[in-house]
Amino acid sequence: MKSDIVVRTIVRNIPVRPRAPGALAALVEPVRIGQCKTTCLTCNLRELCVPCCGLTQSEKQLAERMVFTRTRVRRGENLYRSGDRFTALYGVRYGFFKCVSLLEDGRDQVTGYAIAGDVLGVDGIGPERYACDTVALEDSEVCEIPFSGLMALAQEIPGLQRQFHKMMSREIVREQGVMLQLGTMNAEERLAMLLLDLSKRFAAHGYSPSEFNLRMTREEIGSYLGLKLATVSRTFSRFQDEGLIAVQQKFIRIRDRVRLELVMGRETA
Repeated sequence: MKSDIVVRTIVRNIPVRPRAPGALAALVEPVRIGQCKTTCLTCNLRELCVPCCGLTQSEKQLAERMVFTRTRVRRGENLYRSGDRFTALYGVRYGFFKCVSLLEDGRDQVTGYAIAGDVLGVDGIGPERYACDTVALEDSEVCEIPFSGLMALAQEIPGLQRQFHKMMSREIVREQGVMLQLGTMNAEERLAMLLLDLSKRFAAHGYSPSEFNLRMTREEIGSYLGLKLATVSRTFSRFQDEGLIAVQQKFIRIRDRVRLELVMGRETA
């Protein structure tokens, strides 16, 4: 059975219907994998949408039928919201996203973030609903891969489903590791962990591991790390005074990685 993926198209600035505040403002462009391989090589979805994972020639020809959409999301807009029906996975081509959940007391809790090369939407596979709000912290672009089409193609290509499970497993293990570490760390250790995790993820996707823009505000960092705003600011200042990092607004430069890694082993004062 041959099942081509259906492409959803959204057109920017349709005059008939004004856009609701905070809604997705997107320019969607249908793309086949052959048009986009250079960027895909640094994406965690490359094992699913780039035919380079030990596929036979006939399997590669089948994989070439996969069509996704490149969607631009403006700063401050939602890619999807908590409770929305799960329809697709999103590979971040460029930009920075935060994932936010609503707590029982009405407060927003930052539960994660995504940079270029990361995958969004995995948490919606089981419940078939997205579990959080995902907001662009800068003008960004994602590759949208409809999940139903991906699964249909996996039935025709042996090994594709296995690659998908491996990708999901990596995401789950990484997120669980972060949550387990945060539960036992003091403020300095938590901030050091965040900076080193960002550094590692930027390096894995071909970017500088020592110089990058931190798009989250101090308040959002505090929400993610479970720290008060004042504590986050003091800790940043302490790291800079000690020569571990240099901070210029949102630009971060790691000056002494070895000592920053040693912070992870400090005992709680």
